[in-house]
Amino acid sequence: MPKIKTNRGAAKRFGKTKGGKIKKNKAYASHILTKKSSKRKRSLRKSGLIDKVDTKAIRRLIPNL
Repeated sequence: MPKIKTNRGAAKRFGKTKGGKIKKNKAYASHILTKKSSKRKRSLRKSGLIDKVDTKAIRRLIPNL
């Protein structure tokens, strides 16, 4: 059997925490920032965790995660 290839797009977007959970950066932070409040932009800088439901799909895209 051949090796399983990592989905490179997913590998750039997701990472792993020490506890084994999958972390992500928040969306909607790149452009059209004038109409967004400072509070909203500040919260978009922080990373978040993936929902438990989606972890199986992401682990399939990134086998060694």
